[in-house]
Amino acid sequence: MLESINLAALPGFLLVFIRVTSFFVTLPVFSYRNVPTRHKVAFSFFLALIMYFTISTPVLPLDATYFLLILKEAAVGISVGLLAYIVIGAIQIAGGFIDFQMGFAIANVIDPQTGAQSPLIGQYLYIVTMLFILAVDGHHLMIDGVFYSYDLIPVDQFLPLEEENWIAFVIDAFNQMFVIAFLMATPVVGCLFLVDVALGIIARTVPQLNVFVVGLPLKIFIGLSVLVIGMTFYVMLIRNLFETMLTTMREFMQILGG
Repeated sequence: MLESINLAALPGFLLVFIRVTSFFVTLPVFSYRNVPTRHKVAFSFFLALIMYFTISTPVLPLDATYFLLILKEAAVGISVGLLAYIVIGAIQIAGGFIDFQMGFAIANVIDPQTGAQSPLIGQYLYIVTMLFILAVDGHHLMIDGVFYSYDLIPVDQFLPLEEENWIAFVIDAFNQMFVIAFLMATPVVGCLFLVDVALGIIARTVPQLNVFVVGLPLKIFIGLSVLVIGMTFYVMLIRNLFETMLTTMREFMQILGG
């Protein structure tokens, strides 16, 4: 029984298992708290087992270089998944902008998926984004990206960290996140800005009217109305955001692979 087990292949399988598990630590949808940890580990194990017999993994000796490869695999999975999570985080930033103008910034909710506080509108748009990703089989595309990461970053190859182009790429990804968040928040924030201007004019022309009492429900009504009217626009932006996330993951892995 023991002789039939190829122990020489165990180090290579362990590297594959570490990368897949590291991806699922930070990758959207798979890294959420409402997914049990034992399910994440079991799914990572069976997925790594399938990948090991699909990709070409060399036989690696257990030496000091191997332990550096373990750190490299963990860094690749965590960094690529975190970059994808940062791009998706544009939804929360846009919701924060909208909540600040609507007067909802004083009330945050606990996101059960991450355990952190998130704005009300941001949480709503984030749920819509997750439903869109699941509807278009985005979770399968993420797994596909994990599989093809071995074509870009082989198991036995170290990262070219002496080059600084990956730092510029991460900064550019941050810039894209804020640009997308600004585009998503612009329709509602622009309408609410016009409401503020109108309330300011009314406060000057009709001093007897208490604009603080009228303004808050009016801004909430206008903001929710614009959200309903512009939902098609938001779905288009969510689709572009998801495409940006996949493109960012692929380009970042190409940079890490040299």
